[in-house]
Amino acid sequence: MNQVRLLLFAVMLVPNSNAQIDNSTKQLAHDIFKQLIEINTTDSVGNVTTASEAMAQRFRAAGFPDKDIYIGGPNDRKKNVVVRLHGSGKHKPVLLIGHVDVVEARREDWSTDPFQFLEKDGYFYGRGTEDMKDGDAIMATTLIRFKQEGFVPDRDIILAMTADEEGGKSNGVDWLLKNKRDLIDAEFVLNHDGGEVQMDHGRAVALTVDATEKLYSDYQVVATNPGGHSSLPRPDNAIYELSHALINLEQHKFSFELNSVTRVYYEHLAKVESGQHAADLQSILRTPPDVDAISRVSQDPTDNSKLHTTCVATRLSGGHANNALPGRAEAVVNCRILPGHSKHEIREELAKVFADPKLQIRYVTNAGEILESIPDQRSFAPPPPRPDVFDAITSVAAKMWPGIPVFPTMATGASDGVYTMNAGLPTYGVSGVEAERNDHREHGRDERVPVESFYKGVDFYYQFLKTLTTSH
Repeated sequence: MNQVRLLLFAVMLVPNSNAQIDNSTKQLAHDIFKQLIEINTTDSVGNVTTASEAMAQRFRAAGFPDKDIYIGGPNDRKKNVVVRLHGSGKHKPVLLIGHVDVVEARREDWSTDPFQFLEKDGYFYGRGTEDMKDGDAIMATTLIRFKQEGFVPDRDIILAMTADEEGGKSNGVDWLLKNKRDLIDAEFVLNHDGGEVQMDHGRAVALTVDATEKLYSDYQVVATNPGGHSSLPRPDNAIYELSHALINLEQHKFSFELNSVTRVYYEHLAKVESGQHAADLQSILRTPPDVDAISRVSQDPTDNSKLHTTCVATRLSGGHANNALPGRAEAVVNCRILPGHSKHEIREELAKVFADPKLQIRYVTNAGEILESIPDQRSFAPPPPRPDVFDAITSVAAKMWPGIPVFPTMATGASDGVYTMNAGLPTYGVSGVEAERNDHREHGRDERVPVESFYKGVDFYYQFLKTLTTSH
């Protein structure tokens, strides 16, 4: 607990000196963002290599020599790009990571073309505008600005833009660590796919930094029986059996838990909230916590995910003919597991929730393989805090959002930080993009980011990374 509390530096209450970025920087960031959105990088039909080559060309045009740009990966569609900005060598390098692949998006589900970059009503729309081509564009823009200015940081800055964070068989960070470790070896990692400036109806509430994350796991759940003629319906057909199990899952609540990171997060959130919500946050922090307060706080999807392991059915299929009872039905259940619990442990809890020994529950790997055995994998422990990282964040945040607190949180999703942390590289999720608590559309329909939030994110990251890599 003491280590986590070290993250909570006093906010520097200085006059707001947030200088607006110039038009040429805005145009550069806009153009890179647009270019990335309009390159389809889905696993099914997209091409990450096309995006990597486009970014490499931008780096070359900005003056990065070929020897400092690497493009490579396990196959023609999944090549990653790595670029290095050389520093003075006073300190070991810092690695920036960001995935350029995106979740699948179907045109018929969207009100706009998901692979057309569209500005409308104060927002940029397109698949990846939130997750996470905005961050890719911001990091690329920052390195290009540094290069054009002739800025020499006190350490090398390495940027890796990679494949298959969202699924697939060719995760770029994992591949680089296993095959090109020397290219990306660093003292620590900054992951733009994490952290945010939390907004509440236009008011900045907090700047959060991801200090840990939940563990991702997929399970295939299968019901089978002999089937039969549809004129003789029976309650034991495969779809009914699977449906009952999923209804049980919907009604199940995994145990409430706070860990060292989420406890500190809610301690500080309770200070900036008001009314019943603030009282409820105080109540869940007590020992024992108030059950009614947990229930009220958990009504918010974000809070619910921070306080519980969550599992939800994300895919369904079943039946073989319109006039036959289904002999097989299956679902994919996606779980986000709290630190300290294993994939195997959650599988056992799912079996109890489903309460049907005839159901088969198998593990689905990130590459889509179906396995009978389930690994005993657990989430990584939070890394020790780095004062240089949090000092730089706090300093810039105080200028851009005066009075805003900066504190750690737990990502409710999962990221490529699992690979860098497992490789012994302390990893922090840092982003200066503003996000309304109730308007997260990543992975969903009509994904978008506010135009001004994107440009403020460009400004924040430039100031933050320069502050961090300037010796005092």
